[in-house]
Amino acid sequence: MKILIATAVVAAFFAGTATAQDTVVPTAVMFDEGAVGVSLTGVVGDAANGRKVFANRKQGNCLACHANADLSEQSFHGEVGPPLDGAADRWSEDELRGIVTNSKLMFEGTIMPAFYIDAGYTRPLEKFDGKSILSAQQVEDVVAYLMTLKEN
Repeated sequence: MKILIATAVVAAFFAGTATAQDTVVPTAVMFDEGAVGVSLTGVVGDAANGRKVFANRKQGNCLACHANADLSEQSFHGEVGPPLDGAADRWSEDELRGIVTNSKLMFEGTIMPAFYIDAGYTRPLEKFDGKSILSAQQVEDVVAYLMTLKEN
């Protein structure tokens, strides 16, 4: 009985750490011409949560620069970046993951921040020093949301 319980405890421990081990840390993200072909977490993104992160002014804050008809209830859509209506028709999931992770590797000269890097900021705020703006799962969630934005 003790062996069975010990085995269950060890299995539960390793099962609980599997997702943490599957998360790609910012410095290990592999880009291919700006695109990221592998999930950062190994977990499917949650489009509903991605929509919240996209609109949240303290997280993604995507609306500060991008217009998006799906979020018409939100005010102050930006016009600096391209409108994101139809984003899933213009870019693949891998390209969108690369853009959200570090757009500077996809678009030379862009002012869009890199949302999943933890070093190399030009002028880091202390609260971001050593941290990414979004977590790996938040990136996957935003990508899942962007994949719902199709042309009508």
